[in-house]
Order: sequence, then C-alpha cells, then structure tokens
Amino acid sequence: MQVVTTQAALREQVRAWHREGLTVGLVPTMGYLHEGHASLIDRARASCDRVVASVFVNPTQFGPGEDLEAYPRDFERDCQLLESHGCDLVFHPEVDEMYPVGGTATYVELLNDMPKQLCGVTRPIHFRGVCTVVSKLFNLVNPDKAFFGQKDAQQLSIIRRMVRDMSYGVEIVGCPIVRDADGLAKSSRNTYLSAEEREAALVLSRAVRLGEKLIAEGERDATKVLDAMKTEIQTTPLARIDYVSAVNLDTLEALDRLEGTVLVAMAVYIGRTRLIDNFIVEC
Repeated sequence: MQVVTTQAALREQVRAWHREGLTVGLVPTMGYLHEGHASLIDRARASCDRVVASVFVNPTQFGPGEDLEAYPRDFERDCQLLESHGCDLVFHPEVDEMYPVGGTATYVELLNDMPKQLCGVTRPIHFRGVCTVVSKLFNLVNPDKAFFGQKDAQQLSIIRRMVRDMSYGVEIVGCPIVRDADGLAKSSRNTYLSAEEREAALVLSRAVRLGEKLIAEGERDATKVLDAMKTEIQTTPLARIDYVSAVNLDTLEALDRLEGTVLVAMAVYIGRTRLIDNFIVEC
C-alpha cells in the first residue's frame, strides 16, 4: 500500500491507473477508522480495480467551539486497517496542502435548503466544508465510484445533489450503517464516551428500532412516530435531543405524512458527545 501526502503525487498515481484502463474507487475519511470505514473499503475493493482512501481531518467542516482539535487521530492504526482490507493508496495531506497558506477563497455550497436541515440547523457551515473538500478530492482522483456511509445520511444526500448539479462523472455508492453487537452505530466519536455514557448511547438504536417497528406496523403520521422515538430517548437521563426528524431522502424536506423514500434521522447529545443515527424506509 502506497501513502502519498501531496496533490501532485496523488494525481500522478491515479492518472497512471486511468491510462491503464483501471477503475478507481475513492473512500474519503477523516481517519480514526473503524469497522464502518472498513466496510466502505471492502465495497470499493469488490467493485473497483484500485482503491484510494483519504485520511484528512478537514478543518472547513468544523465550526467554532466544535471538536476539531480534539478529534481522535491515529494514522498508523488507520494504515494497518486500510492495508488489511486491500486499500491501494492512502492520501494523507497536511492542512496547508489542501488549503494553502492564506486560506481558500473558493467554497462549494448548495444554496437550497438541504444543508440547512437536520444537522445544518446547529452546524451551519458544516456541509459547505464537506462539499468543498469532497469536490477537491473528486478533482484530484477523478474516481469512477466514491463510497460513503449511510450513517451520515444527510451528507450522502447532499453529495449526491452536488454531483448531479456539478456534472461530476462519479457514481456515489451509499453503504449500510455498521453497528456494534449491542446496536450502537460505529462512530469515531464513540471514543469520547465513558462506560456509563456508552451504555446510555444505546438509546439511539432503541429509538431507531422503535421507529422502524411503528412504520412497519403501518403508522404513517410522522408526528406520532417521532414523538414515540423522542419519548424513548428521554427515558435516558444522560441523553439530550438535538433533533429527531422525518424527511424525504432526496430533498431533505420535512414530512408530515410518511410517503416515498423516508429518512428518519436524529442527533442526540450523550453527555457532551453529539451522536447521530438514522434509518431509511420506503413508505
């Protein structure tokens, strides 16, 4: 497995692969990888000739007071996981390689309401930073396919819209949420949790299962489903709800009645750690 730290080295290698007629899959990450990321690498490995992973904690998607400095990092461990799952190349740039000294004057941002919903209410610049760094990676790698996890479902919908609007020639592949045996969705931020908080965090997956059950039984009133999920979350003293919402997966517009492809998503603080979870259902 090759590790490169500059845009020039990354371009040189992927251009060589393209000249050979090889397909390239891209898995963008912020590092501190877990089984969820491994599943993305596995999916890319199964469908592309070469796999590129980026490991870059992107500062432009963090707002003031968020956990940019505290975000966990362990690049040596990341490389071990990536190599064991068949990654061919890791792009691990410094911040000034991606954003030259003096800052960037150009951002990529959706101007509709998609970035303003769900996580965007309390993280107003987050998706501008996501779209900007993902656009840069698409320009550098020119991948045939790019792989993203469903746990970040709002991000996935926004990137799909960006790709459509900007005519990127890349197929966006969404991959299922990977969970621990007890149901907690895999997340790099789970490392922030104490043992007590880790137990309390299971309320998110319990709320997911409750919502899925109600919809499977025929409930289509969004308020009734969401209220039941909120009540379940509120049984846990350490939990504080940021949002629990039901939206159309493609547009992220809030739904009163559950119809079409529905994303039911939540963000919940467990102590000081903000966790997200969701499920997608056809109604």
